[in-house]
Amino acid sequence: MALQSGTLVGGYEVVGLIGSGAMGEVYRARDLTLDRDIALKVLPDSSPGSHPGDDRSARFQREAQLLAAMNHPHIAQIFGFDSSAHALAMELVEGPTLAERIAAGRIPFAEARRIALEIADALDAAHERGVVHRDLKPANIKLTASGSVKVLDFGLAKLQHPGRGALMTDRQDSPTITGHFTQAGIILGTVAYMAPEQAAGRATDKRVDIWAFGLVVWEMLTGDRPFARATPAETLAAVISSEPDFARVPPQARRLLRRCLDKDPKRRLRDIGEVVFLLDEAAVASAVPPSRRAPWIIAAVAVMAAAILSAVVLTPRQSSPAPRPLMRFDLAAESDASFDVTSAPAISPDGARIIYPARRGTKPLQIREINQAMVVDLAGTEGATQPFFSPDGQWVGFFADNKLKKVPVHGGTPVILSDASNGRGASWGDDGFIVAALLNTAALSRVPSDGGKPEPVTQLEDGELTHRWPQVLPGSAAIIFTGHTTSLNSYEDASIDAYVSCPGAAGAWMP
Repeated sequence: MALQSGTLVGGYEVVGLIGSGAMGEVYRARDLTLDRDIALKVLPDSSPGSHPGDDRSARFQREAQLLAAMNHPHIAQIFGFDSSAHALAMELVEGPTLAERIAAGRIPFAEARRIALEIADALDAAHERGVVHRDLKPANIKLTASGSVKVLDFGLAKLQHPGRGALMTDRQDSPTITGHFTQAGIILGTVAYMAPEQAAGRATDKRVDIWAFGLVVWEMLTGDRPFARATPAETLAAVISSEPDFARVPPQARRLLRRCLDKDPKRRLRDIGEVVFLLDEAAVASAVPPSRRAPWIIAAVAVMAAAILSAVVLTPRQSSPAPRPLMRFDLAAESDASFDVTSAPAISPDGARIIYPARRGTKPLQIREINQAMVVDLAGTEGATQPFFSPDGQWVGFFADNKLKKVPVHGGTPVILSDASNGRGASWGDDGFIVAALLNTAALSRVPSDGGKPEPVTQLEDGELTHRWPQVLPGSAAIIFTGHTTSLNSYEDASIDAYVSCPGAAGAWMP
């Protein structure tokens, strides 16, 4: 029987019922001590395991302990636990569940991506503490008035066994169908969101959350559940044996969902923290039209291949550099920031800084230490595009006001290096010269890094219209660049060319 309005439970006064389920009833209540509204989760007296020492009471107390160990903006907070009243006082999250949001219609990719990243952030925080949720689904995710995510209901959560990783399955705590199913019609966990190993009753780990996360993203994008069938038994069979139709989801999400929904947990995405990179890659790829995407992929591959060749063949053998730790970071650009090929971000040679245009033509370049969250304006770079670093990382070069310029990495008065009426890329070599496309209808030039008269580096072949986007390789022994033959505005027929310096002939270059 539901608690009546006005009932006192510990130091909380019940206001009304919010919802109920197998793991308890949730009420809006008033914290009489702190004079605030909270969510009060209680065990029904008539439910199995509602008495001290019973399974559900122990699980309820474990939920309180797990929540107390986590403090995260996308996980509902715990305020207190009354073991005698079997009551859990939690943050009251106003707003619809994600299930209610999906019921109103499929969610556009941009919004679904934001929600997915916040869910992943919450799961990552839980997984770092060894907590596996095991019942992630849209009904257990709330959206606040501002649209922010709150993950709820850790009633089936459990700690991974230290040193072993997997959760050993048992009948009392398994989120699969248990003995209670025949007694009270209760299925611990929701069948449609169970991973295959979870549905089969095998040992599980955090990858069951990654599977469920993939299904939540799928449901946001399509409005349905890929394995849901008429009965729990049929749904379990579909989870174990059928494959979803990935053509039904937007192309930007397919790689992520294939990794999340691999039935073999050994091939599934291993860390929910990787989600941000899969979604970021998808967002960047989807923002570039196919006609312009392929040549730049080819260019990137060519640059890397040439860099390896240069390091191995053209430079003396050196000892291997000390390994550097993997660095991960998020870059939150302004909504109207332009990351096209004329204003792409640049990373310093030591990997310590990133720089990018904030709003083309109006604001200075934005520079950020990668290990810090704060982004600052780089003084002296108003209206700058196409930033690039010096080899020592102490200067930033850029195009602005029809000039090629440089400025100290911490800002200051810019130094004009050369005229550049329509620049199309520059790269700073370690020989004291900058190779640049100073005009979009010309070959490449070489400009002293302290300023001076440009010297020609390349020559346009018959039929070529332009050379642009140079990359000077280590040792300044070679340059990779893009050549055009048919159109200045299309990359369909562009070529990736390499020029290597002639031995013994300073300043001379050969294709």
